[in-house]
Amino acid sequence: MMKNTVFTFMAAGVIAFVASCSNPYKGVDPQIADVAASRIGNVPNEARRDSLIDLLKATPEQQREGMAYLIAYMPACDIETLNLDMLKENVAYGYKALETFPWTQALDKEIFYNEVLPYASMDETRENWRPGFFDMLYPLVKDLTTAEQAIDTINKSLRDLVKVEYNTKRKKPNQSPSESMEINMASCSGLSILLTDAFRAMGIPSRIAGTPMWVTMEGNHNWSEVMLNGRWYFTEYMFNKLDDCWFIGKAGMADKSKPIHCIYATSYRPTGLNFPMVWNPKDTCIAGVDVTDRYIEVARKLADEAAKKGTPIKVRMYRNKRSDLSSSEERVISDVKLYDAAGKAVSEGKTVSPRSDMNYYLTLYAPVPGTYKIEYVTASGVKTMPVKVLAGKPVDDVLLFWE
Repeated sequence: MMKNTVFTFMAAGVIAFVASCSNPYKGVDPQIADVAASRIGNVPNEARRDSLIDLLKATPEQQREGMAYLIAYMPACDIETLNLDMLKENVAYGYKALETFPWTQALDKEIFYNEVLPYASMDETRENWRPGFFDMLYPLVKDLTTAEQAIDTINKSLRDLVKVEYNTKRKKPNQSPSESMEINMASCSGLSILLTDAFRAMGIPSRIAGTPMWVTMEGNHNWSEVMLNGRWYFTEYMFNKLDDCWFIGKAGMADKSKPIHCIYATSYRPTGLNFPMVWNPKDTCIAGVDVTDRYIEVARKLADEAAKKGTPIKVRMYRNKRSDLSSSEERVISDVKLYDAAGKAVSEGKTVSPRSDMNYYLTLYAPVPGTYKIEYVTASGVKTMPVKVLAGKPVDDVLLFWE
């Protein structure tokens, strides 16, 4: 009788152990588990369904909820095709960042899942970028103690590490990191993907933001956002400051009554809104968040500060008068100064390099209305140009030529 009792107890234990091992959602939040199970169940290919379930089972229990989250809210364009070995390593390195960095450990679980762990931002080529960025950036941030320090370090270092510059001759707007590094050039969208992936590899919440079209009708633009102390800030590849990039004046003019002129941020988890991708406007598989109000508010504060400097004068320099004004490579860096009628220098700066976005200009400021003189350096020496500044009327486009 005793032997039978022991045998029955042991058998029950084995069954319970096997059941535990065979449960792909063990330790997963029930809500995430339900959505993941539904997504997997709706995959038409049986072998793919089995592979997704096997992946969950094989994922270490402490990482399983993050894996289930990625499967649960995976864009429709990926659920049937994404390389699962890549997804497995993406999750492993995402949790490696969680185990390594104090700023990642301080994040809310939802932020980690939605803004750090995802393997892609938009519709770029899916690739395993996380291990390479981890190995590249870890030596730079390993001794830092705050996310702010890490963000600043990555912002200042990434360009020299990856050797990618802005260039309108890039192959496509939505390049993946390796595609941009292969040709050493990218659009604003490609640069944003690079920067956001670099932040995420170091456990920093990041997403892409942008507008389909500026109110000024000067095209679209994308950039990166990072979360610091529970608040989102905007930044950009090659620009080190937070919430103070060249485009904020344009962003502040966003027209909330017209979706094409609003500002959006990406989200991995569906929101009921799509993130617009102008190179593929019919693609609605990437979720978005309308963040227009925040940009208008930041722009208003910065505009109040800029107004104290005077009337803005936007200046561009190109190689010569035959230059294609739509080509970034035709732009030239030069020293420019603005003098008032008394001959006093009141503003100065450098024209924008070929590596900067096409919508970025040097801005000089005239303290009061009047007649000014622009002095600039060219291939043949210093030249000057008069400019008249009227009250309340910005001077929108002063063209200078190097030759």
